[in-house]
Amino acid sequence: MRKVLQETLETVIIAAAIALLIRFFIVEPFRVDGPSMEPTFHTGDMLIVNKFGYRFSAPKRGDVIVFRYPRQPQKDYVKRVIAVAGETIEVRMGRLYVNGQLFEEGFTTKPSISSFPRTEVPSGSVFVLGDNRSNSEDSRYFGAVPLGNIKGRAMVVYWPIPRVQLITGG
Repeated sequence: MRKVLQETLETVIIAAAIALLIRFFIVEPFRVDGPSMEPTFHTGDMLIVNKFGYRFSAPKRGDVIVFRYPRQPQKDYVKRVIAVAGETIEVRMGRLYVNGQLFEEGFTTKPSISSFPRTEVPSGSVFVLGDNRSNSEDSRYFGAVPLGNIKGRAMVVYWPIPRVQLITGG
């Protein structure tokens, strides 16, 4: 009986260690809170965030990322990368321009009629926008997101079950 108990305890400890390693270094769950990414995500959607991928490659335009909010680093946000370091971003009457070219977005259904002046994304940063532009606090308000604030790329919606889907770039 003692041997069975010892083996069970060892198995539980190993499983817990593996789970913690995966949770802290590879993937992390994230709960969407608010309408800023509608129609892509809704409040209560649960995402799996790949924390490992950006160790080997930089974020790309269209990636959906989870990051520490620059104004309150204890708070996490989810937004879409629209431009990377060295690129310019501009919004004219709700139309998005990246590097002076109109950027056709397939992921927004409610573009705003707002404008945002031509801005270059600083080195070591990305410019992010919510898919629901008229209801999103994003880089237009708090500036570019430093790469060091990025926790990872959203990969999968896993809850609720009817909304399960892989998350692809724009």
